[in-house]
Amino acid sequence: MQLGTRWNVGGQPPERLPEAMVVAVRGVEDELAAASVDASSWRWTMTFLEGKPIVELDDGTSIRLDPAGHAQVTDPDDAPEED
Repeated sequence: MQLGTRWNVGGQPPERLPEAMVVAVRGVEDELAAASVDASSWRWTMTFLEGKPIVELDDGTSIRLDPAGHAQVTDPDDAPEED
């Protein structure tokens, strides 16, 4: 069993988070800063699905690893709507 964790935007990601996901997290944070979004109270949540990490930001942005081990960022505005 793998337990998830939370950390603040701009904080240190968990050491067990793959480097590709760390780079993606930093990229999202850089985009938020460039857009002057106040994310100072936002947090990232890491959970595991079938042993693979999934990272989600409080605004709904999510990051997953594809089968090749590359981080895939999904913006909440790009996510399919539920009926």
